[in-house]
Amino acid sequence: MEHINLVETFSEFKEFKNIDRETMMRIIEDVFRHMLIKKHGSDENFNVIVNIDRGDLEIWRNREIVEDGEVEDENKQIAYSEAIKIEPDFEVGEEVSEEIKMKDFGRREILSIRQNLISKIQEFEKDNIFKKYKEKIGEIITGEVYQVWKKEILVVDDEFIELTLPRTEQIPSDFYRKGDTVRAVVLKVDMRNNTPVIVLSRTSPVFLERLFEQEVPEVYDGLITIRNIVRVPGERAKIAVESYDDRIDPVGACVGMKGSRIHGIVRELRNENIDVINFTNNPSLYITRALSPAKISSITIDEANKRADVFMKPDQVSLAIGKGGYNIKLASKLTGYEIDVYRDTEMDNEDVDLQEFSDEIDQWIIDELKAIGCDTARSVLDLSSDELVTRTDLEEETIKEVIKILRAEFE
Repeated sequence: MEHINLVETFSEFKEFKNIDRETMMRIIEDVFRHMLIKKHGSDENFNVIVNIDRGDLEIWRNREIVEDGEVEDENKQIAYSEAIKIEPDFEVGEEVSEEIKMKDFGRREILSIRQNLISKIQEFEKDNIFKKYKEKIGEIITGEVYQVWKKEILVVDDEFIELTLPRTEQIPSDFYRKGDTVRAVVLKVDMRNNTPVIVLSRTSPVFLERLFEQEVPEVYDGLITIRNIVRVPGERAKIAVESYDDRIDPVGACVGMKGSRIHGIVRELRNENIDVINFTNNPSLYITRALSPAKISSITIDEANKRADVFMKPDQVSLAIGKGGYNIKLASKLTGYEIDVYRDTEMDNEDVDLQEFSDEIDQWIIDELKAIGCDTARSVLDLSSDELVTRTDLEEETIKEVIKILRAEFE
C-alpha cells in the first residue's frame, strides 16, 4: 500500500512546540481536504487518515457503483466495469473505497501541499503566541536578553518566544548585556504584519504593583488593597494602600521587618525611593500623608478646582518639594489635587534654617555665622551686633544688613 509519506515534512514542524497532536492532525487534514476540493470539486466522499507517529497519511475516496455509461459525476460515481477491476465481487449500487496514491498527485500539488502546511502551522503558532500573551498582559515575565539595540532590547522567554523591551519602557539606569536576565511586565500585545509583537515595561506602575504582590503575601491574598501608584521610574514612587482588616497595618506589612520586604523591590527598580502611605478618603489627611516626609502646619483645600494650599515651616519646604520636584509632583498625581506649598510665617515660635536665606545672603557670610554656632535665624538674632562683630570677621555694616534680612522674615 502506497502512502503519502510526510516524515520529512513532519520533521520540519518539530520547532513548533505550542501545537498539540490533535491540532497538528486537524491542520494537516484541512490542508489536504482543501487540495481535494481544488482537484475534485468536493471532499465529501473522502476519508483522510493522519498518523503522525508513523509520519504518513492515507486518503480514501468512496464512490457509488453505477451501470456503464451512466456515470454523471466521476468523483462520486464509478462504472461497474471499472469497479470489478478493483474487486470482482462488486455489484451495482455498492460503494467502492479506493486509496489515493502518491502518483495521483502531481509534483506541483505536493509542493503546494507542503508550503500550505508550513504556512498554516506558522499562522497557527503566531495566533497561539498572540492569544497566550494577550492573557498575560499585566503579568511579570522573566526572560533572557537576546539582542541589545539602541532603541530597544530583544528578550526571549523559556519557550524562545521573542519579546520587546523598548528604551522608553526601561528605567533610565537600566543596562543590559546579551545573556542577562530581565524582569518586566507585559504591557501590550499587537499584531503587526501578521506577527505578534509583545511589548514589555519596567516603568509601568503595574510592574511595581506586581512586585508588591510577589513580595507581600497580604497584597497577593487581597488583605491589603493597592489604591493608587505613581512613579518617576528610577527616582521616586508613591503607593497608597489600605486594609479592611483593622488588625493589619498595611504600611508596616508592605515595608516588612526592618524594610525586608521593600528592599527587594527597591533593588529591582534600581534604588527607586518608594513611599508607602495609608489611603484615606479625607483629602486633607491624604495630602498630608502624600507629602511625606515633609510635615505640614496647615492646609486649605479648594474642592471645586481640586487645588490645595499647604503651609509649613520653612525648613520643611525643601522636603515637600523633594529632589527635582519629584515629591510634590507625585503627591499631586497620587491625590488628584494641584498642590501649592507656602512658608508658614505666622508662627511666632518658628525658626528658619540659615541656609534658607542663601538667595539674599552671600554663602560666605552664612558660613561665617555657622562657624560660631549660629545655624538658624533666631540664633543670630539672639546675639547683639557687637557680639557678632567680635566673634566673626564680618564688618558692622554687613552684620546690620544680615539682621535686617532675618528680622523681616518674622515681621
